[in-house]
Amino acid sequence: QGVHIDVLKPGDGKTFPKRGDRVVITYIGRDDRGRQFDSTDDHGCPFETEIGTGKVIKGWDQGIMRLSKGQKAVLTISSDLAYGSEGYPPVIYPNATLIFEIELLDVIPKRC
Repeated sequence: QGVHIDVLKPGDGKTFPKRGDRVVITYIGRDDRGRQFDSTDDHGCPFETEIGTGKVIKGWDQGIMRLSKGQKAVLTISSDLAYGSEGYPPVIYPNATLIFEIELLDVIPKRC
């Protein structure tokens, strides 16, 4: 249960996103059956979002705030912190554990 992080490349070790900051990431998302369901490569550019405020799945809110700028890691997120028993049909089946390879490219501090 929860979010497990396997580091692939260390970050700067000092620039961690805080609640309300914007983050710029690249990612590849797979389910626990190995099926890729999304990737920033599919969209042609990095993804930017506010973190820690419920704009993304809970596993991202919790896990990405534990990464530092420049870090690349695999986040394994249990279903209760992803899409739960409902899933996200037809893309994510119910109770799926999700695996994301994420690189934190930038952290843009909250303005106020």
